[in-house]
Amino acid sequence: MEQKKRSTKRRYITGIDGLRSIAVVGVILYHLVPYKVPGGFLGVVIFLVLTGYLVTDLLVQEWQRNGRIALWSFYRRRLTRLYPALLTMLFSTAAYITLFQHQLLTQLRGILWSNLLYVYNWWQILHGQSYFDRFANNESPFTHLWTLSIEGQLYLFWPLVMIGLLFLFKQKQHIAVILLIFSLLSALLMAWLYHPGSDPSRIYYGTDTRLFAVLLGAALAIIWPSAALKTKLKRGQVWLLDGIGLFTIIMTLILYTQIDAQSPFVYRGGMLLFTLIITLLTAVTVHPGAHVNRWLTNPLFTWLGKRSYGIYLYQFPVMIFYENQIKNIAHLPWLHNLIQLSLILLISELSYRLVEKPKKQALGRHYSPSRWRHLWVVPALAILGIGLFGAIKAPARANTTPTPLARKITQNAKANTARNAKLIAAAKKRKIQAKQSSSSSAVNNTKTPPRAVGDLTPAQTEKAQQLPLVGIGDSVMLDGLDSLQKVFPQMIIDATVGRQANSSEAILNGYASQGVLANTVLIGLGTNGAFTDAQLDTIMQTLGKQRTVFWINVRVPTRSWQNTVNDSLQRAAKRWPNLTIIDWYHYSNNHPDWFYDDQVHPNEVGKQHYADFIAEQILKE
Repeated sequence: MEQKKRSTKRRYITGIDGLRSIAVVGVILYHLVPYKVPGGFLGVVIFLVLTGYLVTDLLVQEWQRNGRIALWSFYRRRLTRLYPALLTMLFSTAAYITLFQHQLLTQLRGILWSNLLYVYNWWQILHGQSYFDRFANNESPFTHLWTLSIEGQLYLFWPLVMIGLLFLFKQKQHIAVILLIFSLLSALLMAWLYHPGSDPSRIYYGTDTRLFAVLLGAALAIIWPSAALKTKLKRGQVWLLDGIGLFTIIMTLILYTQIDAQSPFVYRGGMLLFTLIITLLTAVTVHPGAHVNRWLTNPLFTWLGKRSYGIYLYQFPVMIFYENQIKNIAHLPWLHNLIQLSLILLISELSYRLVEKPKKQALGRHYSPSRWRHLWVVPALAILGIGLFGAIKAPARANTTPTPLARKITQNAKANTARNAKLIAAAKKRKIQAKQSSSSSAVNNTKTPPRAVGDLTPAQTEKAQQLPLVGIGDSVMLDGLDSLQKVFPQMIIDATVGRQANSSEAILNGYASQGVLANTVLIGLGTNGAFTDAQLDTIMQTLGKQRTVFWINVRVPTRSWQNTVNDSLQRAAKRWPNLTIIDWYHYSNNHPDWFYDDQVHPNEVGKQHYADFIAEQILKE
């Protein structure tokens, strides 16, 4: 009888707020400074594991106590806890978009209804939404809500699943084994669907490929129920649990700073490994006989943990809207990050007090329900009305009329495919030949040499015409592709929108395996995000010391990583004698008229300066 009472009583575990704090801090830092905390995206794994554990633990306790699970009571509690804040965030964000950022109105109706029904992650998959393209002109302030949809789906179906499992299996070990099997299948599906070099957003968003985190948390609740754990332990047992806690906390911090969100390791076992670490950390945190719960309990963690839902909700809208208003975030990025963080915390505090916990103890002793209700009814109705108007007005599809920049990028990309195929074939043919001569090495040797550009001498122009060159870049290089090709007619250019530096290693290896990776390589990466020194060194090691490498630095005033990328390149040039930095940033920074409205991609005038400047640097005697 004593054991039964202990197994069914509930207790509040303060360390859970500490885990939520670690999770939300990781996510926020990943979005603010992804080059400093590249693994912060793993914070959502902590949320998913905790959700699986806490919900399952609650349901099992209720089943043991009452012999049944009150479904409608469960659903009512979940909706009361989560829906008001979600509704407030959705319609306040929609209202802001309607008033101030009309370019984000596209597909707003679909975004709203899919979030209200908790199927937004599947809507993102069906509409090809990328989680990783932080340089999109119309980056959505709702992108991060995919994880709330997974949790919403869990709250809807998981009680039914647990009722079925508890009814069918009297031995809880059998339930745990089933959950572990399906968690393994989910992780294997993630690994199977992952394709190196492609955008992993499908498996990042998918309920099926992220379910293993929830299931591992649920399995832990079956074999490690919070109410049935002993308070008194032997000293060796306490040391073991505390040692596991210390190890898992350290590993969490290490992976936050070392792992890359788009690396193959993440999707082929890395995320599963991190989930197992968090499952162990959760286990020792909820155990009353260990000290980990005490380590994770402090006023700061308690404050952050209780407001983690609001912080998570409002992080992206604040960042997207702020970046839209401030055009030179790269200047004093730490100050802008501090301002954004302050805004997020302020809004989340208001959300917590006025929406999530509108009680007397939350608002203060002068709280009056009728007074606050009348005070907020007018702005609440205004926000709802403006948001609904924007949703009605919003186009169901993106504007099909491309911008001049989009037209140029599309045109260049189409023309470049066929051109590259010819250049690769010609390069392979030259490779087979025993000896090369200047007359046989040029692809267009019978044509009129291209015009001299900038300050190039005739000798430099002739050298440019016959120089085998491979270029790897992102949308900036793709934008200037036609101008570069006029100067370097033999240049193989592999550039695409949204490319990150970490994807270049596989591309370079591909050209090397074909025998067409030239001795001179031009790289234009860093527009879409920073990279670590280790990632840059890996690229240089792939190229080898025998090749001459030119890397174009970046001008991205609207993103905080501009200076980080350029500083990283300067350091790398000191480590690698065969690396030369082409300082496009300082050359172009005082010429905003050279760029399209985004102040990143050169316009028709600017891209000629872009090509000329690059040519001058490569062809210096």
